[in-house]
Amino acid sequence: MGLIYLILVGAVAGYLATRLLKIDADPLTTVLIGIAGALVGGLILQGVLAVLGLLGGIIGALIGAVLVIWLYQVIKGRK
Repeated sequence: MGLIYLILVGAVAGYLATRLLKIDADPLTTVLIGIAGALVGGLILQGVLAVLGLLGGIIGALIGAVLVIWLYQVIKGRK
């Protein structure tokens, strides 16, 4: 169940983050960015996640996905 939750929250967060940052990404990349963001955001906002539940997970995943997109753009810009 945890893996399904991670994919669903990651997909939502990836979609929101790519729209907020106006990134044109295919669906798989969007979900992968969201999953990476969910992992990063979950580590950063562990306390918020415990208090707010699903909403905290989406907020944390969104923040994490935005950070991952920023790193992706930095690395992509170097090539």
